[in-house]
Amino acid sequence: MGDLFLVRHGETEWSRSGRHTGSTDVPLTESGREEARRLVPLIRSHRIGAAFVSPLQRARETAELIGLQQFRVDSDLREWDYGGYEGVSTPEIQRGRPGWFLFTDGVAPGPPDHPGETPEQVGERADRMLGKVDAALANTEGVVVLVAHGHFLRVLTARRLGLPPQQGALFQLGTGTLSRLGTEHGRPVIAGWNIRAPR
Repeated sequence: MGDLFLVRHGETEWSRSGRHTGSTDVPLTESGREEARRLVPLIRSHRIGAAFVSPLQRARETAELIGLQQFRVDSDLREWDYGGYEGVSTPEIQRGRPGWFLFTDGVAPGPPDHPGETPEQVGERADRMLGKVDAALANTEGVVVLVAHGHFLRVLTARRLGLPPQQGALFQLGTGTLSRLGTEHGRPVIAGWNIRAPR
């Protein structure tokens, strides 16, 4: 069975300024595009068995820039629904909620089309996605690649390792990075984390 590669999309204006970017479909910056292009040698050196990509343009463009020829867009890979905190930075939130922390406190309710998600709800989506990953890994000799978003991929990593969704807080993840989840003696492990390609 192959490994699971996690690619966080490249930089956007909102990721650079620290604004929570869930459903808002912001594009990559030129710096973000360059981050993605630098990952090409790391991706190209492996046989890709399957690839899944978030529907948001920052992830789809990243997938194209890293050289994925074929991929399946999957809405389970979308970013955490931040509800009322969409577009707001952590320091701004903490002015009204001192000590607030996304992974334990969740988000404020948002509009009907984006009401917000609890950590447990994000964990349920991650579990669904991991079921699709396992099915793909069982039917290919190559690696499976997911191109998605920082907070979601952190929760997915926690779930892969058998941890509760809140423990995604332990896995800092920069834009335009590659991480690798594998196995050792049949148990899931982190084989590489937050890898940036050299300039």
